[in-house]
Amino acid sequence: MSYKNLIFDLDGTLWDPRATIIKIWNEVLTKHQLIKRELKPEDMDQYMGLLFADILKDIIPGISDEQIQDILLEIVQKENKVLHTQGGILYEGVAETLRTLAKTHSLFIVSNCQDGYIEAFLEHYQFNDLFVDIESHGRTKKPKSENIQLIMERNNLSVENSVYIGDTQTDYDSATSNNLSFIFCEYGFGKLSPDDYKPSVSMFSDLKDFI
Repeated sequence: MSYKNLIFDLDGTLWDPRATIIKIWNEVLTKHQLIKRELKPEDMDQYMGLLFADILKDIIPGISDEQIQDILLEIVQKENKVLHTQGGILYEGVAETLRTLAKTHSLFIVSNCQDGYIEAFLEHYQFNDLFVDIESHGRTKKPKSENIQLIMERNNLSVENSVYIGDTQTDYDSATSNNLSFIFCEYGFGKLSPDDYKPSVSMFSDLKDFI
């Protein structure tokens, strides 16, 4: 199948931001005396791609909605600032492959992150000119499936020549709910079986074989 429009997830698909953001989470949660031990980068694996509020509720059972909003505001402001300057870890081949793909395809990002997070990623790596459009939960307060739909409607994308590329069950479900094809990045944070999610890629540069 040949695709013209490539819609990407961010965390676990294009980069691994855990080492950068875990420091911020530990700083803020410790400051507010909400954790007894510091979180490790691998502690965040199960939460990557989920909404912030749901992550906090799982890490800190019984946290109030008011606390969630205060903590989220503080974390979001720090994350966007730090990621803009420090970035995360790009997966092997991402920079080169994106630049090559942008010459022949239209590239997009849809993520469940906060507003400003995708922008920090694009600005840190100077990828702004590679992507046509982006959308996030933080900006629309909508689930990923609806944000994919927004991207498609806004840019007049057809289902037939578009594909969503991600690493989690949420990514797969969001793609299929829009009748979109899906390519699974098995190197990411999802615990999906490559045998059950075809096509799948073990390296980002392998995408060229499926698009």
